[in-house]
Amino acid sequence: MNSRDAMAIGRLDAHAQAELVRSGELSAKELVQAAIDRIEALDPALNAITHRTYEAALQKAATIKSDSALNAVPYLLKDGMDYAGMPSRSGSRLKKNAPPLSAGSDYSDRLDNAGLIPLGKTNAPEFGLLPTTEPVLYGPSRNPWNLAHSSGGSSGGAGAAVASGMVALGHAADGGGSIRIPAACCGVVGLKPSRGANVRARGAHIIEDFLVGDTLLSRSVRDAAWSFAVTAPTQKQPLQFDPKSRRLRIGFALENFNDQQPSPDVAAVVRRTAELCQKLGHTVEEVKRPFDGPAVDRAFKLIWAYLAQDLVSFARASLREGKLEDVLEPWTVNLGLSTTSLTMTDTDRIYDESARAARALDDFYSRYDVLLTPVLRHSPLPLGALAPTQAFEPMYERMFDYVSYTPLQNLTGSPAISVPLYANDQGLPIGSMFATNRGRDELLLQLAFELEQAEPWAQRWPKHSAGG
Repeated sequence: MNSRDAMAIGRLDAHAQAELVRSGELSAKELVQAAIDRIEALDPALNAITHRTYEAALQKAATIKSDSALNAVPYLLKDGMDYAGMPSRSGSRLKKNAPPLSAGSDYSDRLDNAGLIPLGKTNAPEFGLLPTTEPVLYGPSRNPWNLAHSSGGSSGGAGAAVASGMVALGHAADGGGSIRIPAACCGVVGLKPSRGANVRARGAHIIEDFLVGDTLLSRSVRDAAWSFAVTAPTQKQPLQFDPKSRRLRIGFALENFNDQQPSPDVAAVVRRTAELCQKLGHTVEEVKRPFDGPAVDRAFKLIWAYLAQDLVSFARASLREGKLEDVLEPWTVNLGLSTTSLTMTDTDRIYDESARAARALDDFYSRYDVLLTPVLRHSPLPLGALAPTQAFEPMYERMFDYVSYTPLQNLTGSPAISVPLYANDQGLPIGSMFATNRGRDELLLQLAFELEQAEPWAQRWPKHSAGG
């Protein structure tokens, strides 16, 4: 196999790659080696990969036995996802010397049992606290569409790896938008599942259990549907897409949590997406934001600060000598310290306002099937705009303004998906986000599949990619 062959394989989705092995055209080992070759060719420019396990992957490929539809497909784990034999560093200097672990999680076990082969881990911001991937420990992950721009976060390395075709699947976790944000920035598919819709991916933690869902980023909807089905608590068959599925009632809203409009290029993409849905026969109308946006914004800022405070406390307990700033980034430290002014009753606001938002969405989804909004207020930002070393106060305002759409689904436990339909005039992808009520994840996958058929994106490739 030469480099051209390896790149050609990278232009296939996971189902098509698995078919090469099933048909005997390639061995599992050759499929893995092709992905290794692509990573080594593409990653020097993108810095998406932080840990490589090539030898273990090739050994696994030689012995793998599974009847899964995606048997022998190579993939990458997000830094911070536990996996036996790999360190879990969470993008932080605090854990830079973390040894390989002896066990993974129920989530990674599911992927193992389904025949996927991990090649290593992807770049992520420190403990997943930022919507860009620029950790001090590893340096920035770059957007394959334009190396000067962010690949998003916190699963930014996964987004860059999948968008560039290094692998067809990349694990991502979403506590405030971290699946949908890199999907939007890099032009791939990202489903944030309903609360409890996937098996446990990490240890029990009250905030993470409340906020976080996991998935595999992909370039095709059928790959996303497989990921959702195989990691469900009760494993199921992937959704069978129906080209004659029922027509939906779709409301679309442009304003963010604080009644601000998105940038003009983002607004244009969402309106164009609404027009496409209408052409496909869905009932579409513009609506006002159907929940108390400022309340959701306050609740998310509170819970995000509490999460950072937990990490600061853990770092202090772990330090034998040296300063907190030597092991944690300024953003993490300052966000954690911001909780010192909070009272014990501030926690009431988090859960009360999350519950109020969920009730408001129940009412909205009694009249509409789906809510369409932007994923982010702006197109992918230049690297450095949200770097963790920026001054805290202006950074705080910029960060929460940028992510002023996605946290709603984390607080309410409902699903949402970012689909890569369109880009701006500079060629940077802009995701369109569809959301629905908790437990209706497959409705979003069905709609995404229909949009993929109507406006195919499979042959659109960034410059720095297997197809570029």
